[in-house]
Amino acid sequence: MQGAIFLDRDGVLIENRPDYVKAWEEVEIFPHTFEAMRKLAQAGRKIVMVTNQSAVGRGIITAAWVNEVHRRLIAEIEANGGRIDAVYFCPHHPQDPCECRKPLPGMLKQAAQEWDLDLSASFMVGDAVSDIETAHAVGTQGILVCTGRGEEQVAGLAKHADWNVPVVADLNTAADYILAHLPYREDNF
Repeated sequence: MQGAIFLDRDGVLIENRPDYVKAWEEVEIFPHTFEAMRKLAQAGRKIVMVTNQSAVGRGIITAAWVNEVHRRLIAEIEANGGRIDAVYFCPHHPQDPCECRKPLPGMLKQAAQEWDLDLSASFMVGDAVSDIETAHAVGTQGILVCTGRGEEQVAGLAKHADWNVPVVADLNTAADYILAHLPYREDNF
């Protein structure tokens, strides 16, 4: 078993849009994403994107469209020297009962089962407290980036002060943090 690097999509890899990504032209990849993904590709870990996509459950976009966005995003990342090994997304409306919508850890658990991953030796990079709560639920080290919604979410970490969550500028800084803390051990934090 090996650890993984879990990444949220909106606010971490690409700009977070309050009106959802409805066309490829609306995808704004952060300038630091490609450098960060090149670094993470060298970490010797599976890189897994996990993202809530409630616009599917709201009837705004289709699951097929989400898959197309992911296909194109992964192609861009690969063309720039990075990789994403797997993608999991929750298509449910926030009011729908499911086990996959973050902060529930269903997507991480599914990835761990399918890829034989050690969640306690993994990292989760997100721009929301819900991403950090997802990580904590399965013993994964959460890292909050200040891109996307991250800066406004920092105050929400106060109720989880005992979790020792690193707050970093962006995915590139998170990649540096992850690389500096491999192999991950609980006593590193």
